[in-house]
Amino acid sequence: MNSSHQRKDLRKMIKPFGTHYLSPTKEFRRFSVLLSIHDTPDTSQHTIGKNAHLSSSMVNNYIKQFKGEGLITVSGNTNRTQRYHLTREGHQALRESLLSYSTEIVQLFGSVKQEIAKILGGYYEEGIRTIALFGAAETAEVAHAAIKKTQLVMIGVVDSDPQKQGKPFNGLLIQPPEELKRIQPDAVVITSFARQREIEKSIRQYISKKTKVKKLSELT
Repeated sequence: MNSSHQRKDLRKMIKPFGTHYLSPTKEFRRFSVLLSIHDTPDTSQHTIGKNAHLSSSMVNNYIKQFKGEGLITVSGNTNRTQRYHLTREGHQALRESLLSYSTEIVQLFGSVKQEIAKILGGYYEEGIRTIALFGAAETAEVAHAAIKKTQLVMIGVVDSDPQKQGKPFNGLLIQPPEELKRIQPDAVVITSFARQREIEKSIRQYISKKTKVKKLSELT
């Protein structure tokens, strides 16, 4: 695999920017700058700062540090023409940072899954046995992982997006919302955080009065 494909793969794999609840540490900022250089080596400090959500002065400080540590090479004579490339040591530092970052994210995912599983377990106590998920995005993946830790049985996943319908989702095929009329689960869990009232209204036309509608946003 060539370097351009590797950059595309890594860019798709992780985007560690834009978080609202996780305060960026020095290690995170270093990781952000290294990742930005990896993704777009022929770029300016301004672009690196934009990608990493850092000021140009802070990026300049990290560039100096990385150069001193032998993690990057710098070509060009002026700020406009200078370009940055990871050295072998820089690639190793990025891999180590990626591993540490990924480990923490996996641990966080495990904690969230455990907490959601506790609340889903309460559904079973309400008499719910079978559920269907509405919305086949990332939050549905978390919900599905949590469901497997309970006695609940997921019998369907539906989504109003035609582009998703017919695609596999953890052993099931994503179906249009009308499928709820056929499978009639004990409860439908809305995994989307947007348009919840609109989604619930559309769901009601396909389910019986005894079928409950739950919202993932209420699982906290």
